[in-house]
Amino acid sequence: MIKKIFEKNEITFAILLIVLYVVGESITQRLSEAVGINSFAEAVFGIILSTIIFIFIKRNGLMQYLGLTKPEIPHSKMLFYIPLFLIGSLGAFFGLGLEHNLPGTIFHTLAMICVGFLEEVIFRGFLFKGIAKQNLIRAVIISSVTFGIGHIVNFFNGCNLFNNIIQIIFAVMVGFMLVMIFLRTGSIIPCIVFHAFNNCMTAFISSENLIGKVGEQKALIIILTVNCIIAAAFTFYVTKLPQREHKQ
Repeated sequence: MIKKIFEKNEITFAILLIVLYVVGESITQRLSEAVGINSFAEAVFGIILSTIIFIFIKRNGLMQYLGLTKPEIPHSKMLFYIPLFLIGSLGAFFGLGLEHNLPGTIFHTLAMICVGFLEEVIFRGFLFKGIAKQNLIRAVIISSVTFGIGHIVNFFNGCNLFNNIIQIIFAVMVGFMLVMIFLRTGSIIPCIVFHAFNNCMTAFISSENLIGKVGEQKALIIILTVNCIIAAAFTFYVTKLPQREHKQ
């Protein structure tokens, strides 16, 4: 059944995955709150869905098609991906500390690793590849913007409007950066590693020092601005690398 949907229309398949993922994340977040263990249900859901999708990819010979292979460009040419880890660890310069207790931190980390895999495979993988068969530029734009707008679900899960707008802007910028990395390297693995690392760091970063000095909104704007500058610069650098043939 799943394979038939994929073979008939990859874009429809990707949209169904997005809906399943977003609804699942929303429901499991509420379950975790009800149980009283941070990210417990999200981690279980993420592990199950990631396993199902990975098995589907493996059995249908889609590993190379979706970029789950070694990058075709040497790490040195990609500046060893240092800009990505600067973005992910920027908040650490303002303070480190556990946001949750030990069980909550473990489940949060597991959930975020799964989020990194799922969101990259769905948005940079299935959705991007499906649209790219019709128009490559459209695929870059739609997959990046859709990835950003998808974060609006956090607003309905309790995130305040200002913070959510910041998340969406950052996600769109990062979306463009990651899809260009995928295009140039032929691999989605660096994108997954960055995405998981960036999300996991939220459990270990405390921005209280910066917030105490300038306020929460200004602190978020400062972090967003610096991250967007790094992302824009790295995206520009990546676009100047030799183009590889895009395989449909």
